[in-house]
Amino acid sequence: MKACHVPLMAALAWAGWLAAAPSGQEPAKKDQARAAAPAKEYVGSDTCAGCHDEIHTNFRKNAHILLETNKRRGWEGKACESCHGPGSVHAETTSADDILSPKKMTPAAIDQMCLACHKNQQTQVGRIQSGHARNSVACTSCHNVHKTGEEASARQFRRPAGVNRNCQGCHMDVWASFQKPHRHPLPEGAMSCTGCHNPHASFLNRNMRLTSGQQPGCFQCHSNKRGPFVFEHAPVRNEPCTICHEPHGSANPRMMIRHEVANLCLECHSNIQSPPRATTAGGVAIATHDLRQPRWRNCTACHQKVHGSNVNGALLR
Repeated sequence: MKACHVPLMAALAWAGWLAAAPSGQEPAKKDQARAAAPAKEYVGSDTCAGCHDEIHTNFRKNAHILLETNKRRGWEGKACESCHGPGSVHAETTSADDILSPKKMTPAAIDQMCLACHKNQQTQVGRIQSGHARNSVACTSCHNVHKTGEEASARQFRRPAGVNRNCQGCHMDVWASFQKPHRHPLPEGAMSCTGCHNPHASFLNRNMRLTSGQQPGCFQCHSNKRGPFVFEHAPVRNEPCTICHEPHGSANPRMMIRHEVANLCLECHSNIQSPPRATTAGGVAIATHDLRQPRWRNCTACHQKVHGSNVNGALLR
């Protein structure tokens, strides 16, 4: 009896699946309904202003208003529809489903819309591969199009304080580091986050900027540390500045990662020999550098040219 029940149950299950499966006519009906829908056409920004008068007035003070008179891009008189798409159906139905709205679009779709015009700008290098894009941070998360005055993107990002205020909305842990006693002057508005980082993407980790000669962006301000030097300190050439410094802020002077300079230097230089082999690393410190005495705990008292020297292989003053 059990063997007979198996084919019967299989047949019933197959019949139930056929009853639940959509018929082949449903896709055809959807295609017919889509074909019967009126085609969307461009109606011009003046039509949009009929209902969105306040937004239209604010938009006339926005940088994107150039599209209204730019014949080269083909959006003359249709600046609103350059982002929101053709508005003929929306103007008839006044339904939000008949117009493109960034509030309902995915971050990838928003980026694709913005990069239709901005992808060839120098600041947009690798935008799709950037950390912001990978974390679903759309362009409209930082930039706004309709707001004017102090809230306008052009006004906010023209001043360092506005840039920093926008970045700290997400990077609160980094902004907390800038409250430490030794840090770059971002809280005072003398610098901005974009001085070191390119928020639109970079070919380097953490969206770091480069300065002349493809060198780290730190040298844009600290050019005296760039060199070239006759006697180089290997970490300056081969390692990032962050191997010794905390760029966002530190409780230690000169934004060092260690409170005592000796503890930092001895992470590499624990076998200090006489010149010309004074940069050898590894082993145990020689007897003349007795770290029990305070005068030997500050390496830079003698080795002042820690970023490189033109006169002494031991980086002495």
